[in-house]
Amino acid sequence: MKIGLYFGTFNPIHVGHLIIANHMAEHSDLDQVWLVVTPHNPLKKKSTLLDDYHRLQMVYLATEDYPKLKPSDIEFKLPQPNYTVTTLVHLEEKYPHHEFSLIMGEDNLKSLHKWKNYEAILAHHQIYVYPRISSEEENLELKNHPKIRMIDAPVVEISSTAIRENIKLGKNVRPLVPTKVWEYIDHNLFYKK
Repeated sequence: MKIGLYFGTFNPIHVGHLIIANHMAEHSDLDQVWLVVTPHNPLKKKSTLLDDYHRLQMVYLATEDYPKLKPSDIEFKLPQPNYTVTTLVHLEEKYPHHEFSLIMGEDNLKSLHKWKNYEAILAHHQIYVYPRISSEEENLELKNHPKIRMIDAPVVEISSTAIRENIKLGKNVRPLVPTKVWEYIDHNLFYKK
């Protein structure tokens, strides 16, 4: 089975994440897309990041009606900090019959050369890249690499940061998150302060 791994803090997961994940599952040769919830990143302020399990629960709620989308907590069990190359090795050992690929936005492709062991990732895994609006000059040397697949997916510019800030300001963000995710956020009073 071909699995696309879509990594993120999903703080919170929003309709933009679902549009991209579902597009990849329906319009590429991937059989499933696993939304991999990334634990606390030491570079992000902890105060803005919900507990890992709350973010995982929101991904469960958001994907339960999409049979090709699966939440994953695989990185919760791995040593910190998380490196994608380590996660890939762990998944290959755990699921030897699956073929794993990465899903990322064009913005991440620009910095892929800074990732730990990025050459090993490129040697063994395809990377599906979806478009992002970018104000900076295109500098994508890796775009023509044989393992890179540019996917003509919808350009969705919704930000989890903006959603959190708007909740704090008392604005209505319901159209930006799945209904069950909104109910979970609202019930738990997340992002209010």
